[in-house]
Amino acid sequence: MKRRIEQFLFRQFRAIETQRHELNYLFWECTTRCNLNCLHCGSDCAKDSAHQDMPLDDFLRALDTIKHPSPNLMVVLTGGEPLLRKDIEQCGREIKKRGMRWGMVSNGYLYDEQKHAALLNAGLGALTISLDGLEASHNWLRRNPKSFERADVAIGLAANAPRLNFDVVTCVNSRNIDELTAIKNHLIAKHVKAWRLFTIIPIGRAKDNPELFLTDSQFQQLMDFIVEIRRQGDIDVKFSCEGYVGDYEKRVRDTPFFCRAGINIGSVLIDGSISACPNIDRSFAQGNIYHDSLDTVWHTQFQPFRDRRWTKRGKCANCKEYKQCQGNGFHYWHGDKNEVLVCHNERLKIS
Repeated sequence: MKRRIEQFLFRQFRAIETQRHELNYLFWECTTRCNLNCLHCGSDCAKDSAHQDMPLDDFLRALDTIKHPSPNLMVVLTGGEPLLRKDIEQCGREIKKRGMRWGMVSNGYLYDEQKHAALLNAGLGALTISLDGLEASHNWLRRNPKSFERADVAIGLAANAPRLNFDVVTCVNSRNIDELTAIKNHLIAKHVKAWRLFTIIPIGRAKDNPELFLTDSQFQQLMDFIVEIRRQGDIDVKFSCEGYVGDYEKRVRDTPFFCRAGINIGSVLIDGSISACPNIDRSFAQGNIYHDSLDTVWHTQFQPFRDRRWTKRGKCANCKEYKQCQGNGFHYWHGDKNEVLVCHNERLKIS
């Protein structure tokens, strides 16, 4: 009975949040160039991208259409690898000048002491760096023999910056699943306070590589690992927002699953498209900054994100957990969208 009441109250909260749709996170895909060539990349980013970096002025014109920005708004620069932009500090300063916080997602390869100081001086408030295993596993996934060494330096710098909201993300796969305890110990030794664990979405380069994906039993192993490390309390570890995990909800993260794509999270993509999280199928774009107002699109479009009854199809059609899950994470609806790519709850029941 208590669980049903909690679930009902959370659904009410989710409905209110959806109705308000306050934009709290705006991702800017500022480049699709990348200095690595990761096996799991969902964006197929490369050293030589088909797209030019979006000019800063173009993005700022879109940002300036937001009439009443939330005091909580965080603009997050992503890519590709944002540090390949020579004007990255100017980007940050211009965002901060508008009274908005800014952050960045990076592979850490170019993040040295000089860059660390410059970014902090430009007002960097949040940073996420990827570490996808111990040295051999990380370098295998990132396809660069120095990627672990460079990321490790970046993590050491960021973890010891007192005013920086910093976390490490790890994409868990069949090669690093048994290294998680060692990775945890390494991060604690580096003074990392927050750690998020993901699995890999079967899109982009990743979809045809079976080594990247966990078996059902390995996925349950991941859930049990997170539960145990949260019990120990040495590091703030949580499962990402990627999907609904049934009986593990509130045991592997702080709040129940809530896919906030298009509700509190938006993005401006490299071609100007206005969407939600950057790794969502590009066909869900709701407008384009080159002919639409970002603010107007945010408040008048995004119906597929805010009314998700259309996802009640395929295996979701008769699922007893649908009220809580609403079709899992939005990035699992790709292609013809007739079936969710992954059901985490189903995987846990099978295992």
